[in-house]
Amino acid sequence: MLDGTERVGVLGVTVPRDDELAASRAKNLASLAAVLLISKRPHSDSYARLVRTRPLTLSAEVLWNLLPPGTFATEEMVVSAALEPAYDVGGDAYDFGLDGRTLRLAVFDAMGHDTSAGLTATLAIGAFRNSRRLGEELPETAEAVDAAIQEQFTGRFATGILAELDIGTGMLSWVNRGHHPPLVIREGRLVATLQGVPDPPMGLGLGAETGLLSYQLQPRDRLLLYTDGVIEAQSPDGELFGLERFIDFVVRHEADGLAAPETLRRLIQAILKHQRGRLQDDATVLTVEWRNTQHAHGLVL
Repeated sequence: MLDGTERVGVLGVTVPRDDELAASRAKNLASLAAVLLISKRPHSDSYARLVRTRPLTLSAEVLWNLLPPGTFATEEMVVSAALEPAYDVGGDAYDFGLDGRTLRLAVFDAMGHDTSAGLTATLAIGAFRNSRRLGEELPETAEAVDAAIQEQFTGRFATGILAELDIGTGMLSWVNRGHHPPLVIREGRLVATLQGVPDPPMGLGLGAETGLLSYQLQPRDRLLLYTDGVIEAQSPDGELFGLERFIDFVVRHEADGLAAPETLRRLIQAILKHQRGRLQDDATVLTVEWRNTQHAHGLVL
């Protein structure tokens, strides 16, 4: 069952005959069941209890109600995100929204692993959405997040990447506030680490000097944003999951033709396995595949 590109669940049916009519009716039934689930789930505590295997912490309860779906797609791009642990979220968060021909997205990593970290991340998402919906540019939006955190907390901060993608041309713009640089995967290999002198984390009121950066994506490029819980995941023997292993994992599964949501699901499972099922830090990945095959560098191909 699907809600657009979000996987809602799986429906099994028993039919007297496996033919085209039965398949059509099963498909229609699955579509109807998905609509009913999506329309009821935001307001149903029964549904929430049913799908949870254990209780959420307070910060996780607050944050998950703010996060957008894990997958969103149009003909021109696919956005997928994964965040672990699901039941005990600390300071990681992600957000995205489509405004006409512009995709706006962000990944945040707030200081700490407690309820205050979750509240800091929640505040970052709220300030990000509020500022972008007011029409502010990325540098001003980052400053709005900085001011919001500083106003509510003393000594708290969040690193992050705030980005915009023109889905017509593939031009990517971003600001880096003390975060790991984005990565670009093309045709099964890493082609760019989007370096730049990062500005200070948000919440400290230190301002920004580097500001807006830009990069031209090519059709079928995959952009990766991530938090340190991915590459710094540590095994009981002290071995880090590492950037090279992370990139290799994504590249190999992309070459196998897996969809982005399935690649991220398997990545999270690999990180959990590396740490014997116990994360020391939140691990978040957000990926965007730009599918536009009509334009590159503004020219018709």
